[in-house]
Amino acid sequence: MFAAIANTFSNCFKVPELKSRIIFTLLVLAICRLEAVIRIPGLDGEALSRFFASNQAAGSSLLGMYSLFTGGALEHCAVGALGIMPYISATIIIQLLTAVIPQLSKLAREEGGRTKIIQYGRYLTVLLCLGQGLFMAMGWERPEQIFGPNIGRLVMYPDSWIWWYRFQTLVVLTTGTMLLMWLGEQITERGIGNGVSLVITIGILARLPQAVVALRDMFFPRGGTEAQFNVGHAIALLLLLAGVIAGVIAITQAQRKVPVQYAQRAVGRKVYAGGTSFMPLKVNYSGVMPIIFASAILMFPQKLFLLAGQALSGTQNAGAKFLSESFMKIATMLTEGTFVYVMVYALMILFFSYFWVATQFNELQIADDLKKNGGYIPGVRPGQATSDYLHNAMSRITLAGAVFLTIIAIIPILLSRQMEIPWAVSTFFGGTSMLILVGVMLDTMRQMESHLLMRHYDGFLKKGKLRGRF
Repeated sequence: MFAAIANTFSNCFKVPELKSRIIFTLLVLAICRLEAVIRIPGLDGEALSRFFASNQAAGSSLLGMYSLFTGGALEHCAVGALGIMPYISATIIIQLLTAVIPQLSKLAREEGGRTKIIQYGRYLTVLLCLGQGLFMAMGWERPEQIFGPNIGRLVMYPDSWIWWYRFQTLVVLTTGTMLLMWLGEQITERGIGNGVSLVITIGILARLPQAVVALRDMFFPRGGTEAQFNVGHAIALLLLLAGVIAGVIAITQAQRKVPVQYAQRAVGRKVYAGGTSFMPLKVNYSGVMPIIFASAILMFPQKLFLLAGQALSGTQNAGAKFLSESFMKIATMLTEGTFVYVMVYALMILFFSYFWVATQFNELQIADDLKKNGGYIPGVRPGQATSDYLHNAMSRITLAGAVFLTIIAIIPILLSRQMEIPWAVSTFFGGTSMLILVGVMLDTMRQMESHLLMRHYDGFLKKGKLRGRF
């Protein structure tokens, strides 16, 4: 098996076009990594890095997840601290607006309309970068309110230069994100794989050495202290990792094939023969979006209740004291890892899984397109009956995908909070990082395989057929 995989990888460099695409992709990804280590002038990134390294709670929060997607650029106060997330957010917003605004929906179906929608996404990316960049610049001014206490001053400019610092940081952060967006598009066009997804993936993989060090310290701690984990824990973690990877691969590729029959039809003087095909309905149609939405939304209520409770704690009024205690209790209940947090988190993932399908999967349009092209599902009448059939089928398989997403998202929380496994290690056992890694790797390998198969059929490779298959 490993010999076949090694043989397939070696064949990749025997195809000149594929070889150049792989080398180009690696070089561009190296440039992307430079953005995560080059610090913005006037900021003490070392202090924030030490805080993240010593505070596990910061790593497991939404800011920690954001830093994970940026490959550690946020905690280093680097040029690429915003990462590619503003572009992804803009793309998601445009997709949601396309589903609810008829003009955008019509534009998406017109010739050249997708190019205009992509252009709108770029404009929106700039606006999001300006807003998020200003928020991040001001957050670095008061790091104790955003990250936590005992960080110290991060801005090294004097107070009289604060507006110059904000302008400089805003321009640098916006430029860094736009450069990442452009590099990702270049990978998609001239490299191999989806560029934006690979930019995120390389940022996640950049945390792998840190996870390896934390894993070593779990079983072989420094300073001669006794290890809390033994061989049994190591075997259990390996089995869990293998099960999670296998489950993610299965659910990522899982689909329900709905048979579609096409009748013979005549268009002008041409007669198109009928045939049988199928319509693939993905089980995990929403991908990692429900986890990202749920994590982002759940961060704010806990912070708001905590700030409200602290603001009312200094008053002498009995009613204000009662509200303060109530707000503090709610904030404690919504702390990540608690039973209430996990239950709300799971319910929100289930909700957003169906929400994403409802906004992105248009069964009415699919049924209408099938009817126009002379296609029908055997045993189902064209039109509204086909739409109802697709709606019911998608609802059932979405439940399976949503339950799987919920389990995958909760595993890192349970490992970190209940078993006291470092967040740097537990994050690779599920959640968004594992879903993104597996999905991007499968897509990249599929593209590499298509290049190999194409050259093999053209007789480019003179030795037998390719034995390695992804």
